[in-house]
Amino acid sequence: MSTTFVREINDAIGAHGAWKLKLRTAISAGRSDVEPATVRCDDRCAFGRWLHGPTIDGHTRSGKPYQVIHRLHAEFHQTAATVLEHALAGRKEQATEFLDGEFKERSEKLVRALTRWKGELQSSTILGA
Repeated sequence: MSTTFVREINDAIGAHGAWKLKLRTAISAGRSDVEPATVRCDDRCAFGRWLHGPTIDGHTRSGKPYQVIHRLHAEFHQTAATVLEHALAGRKEQATEFLDGEFKERSEKLVRALTRWKGELQSSTILGA
């Protein structure tokens, strides 16, 4: 189970890191191939489907790492959607401010939490817990 979790977390770190470039592109182009309403849903990306899906047991879901990641992931998607809304409405300055401010902060918090969770999972695997 832990190796699957670690793989999902690694994939999530990469995928969510790529959003900054997607949003910058949307800001400069004024368009995107995805709608803000879709981005706002935290269960549509691969990590979100896994996070909300049936493969994570109840014990893990009730733990603090999962709860924190779940909240931060939802906040990440809310903020990304807000950046995209500004970008698609032609409000480049507001979109850029949001991207470099709140989005960056929430993205970094999510990555730190994912990295911490991954480390805990790897430690428990090594220790045989």
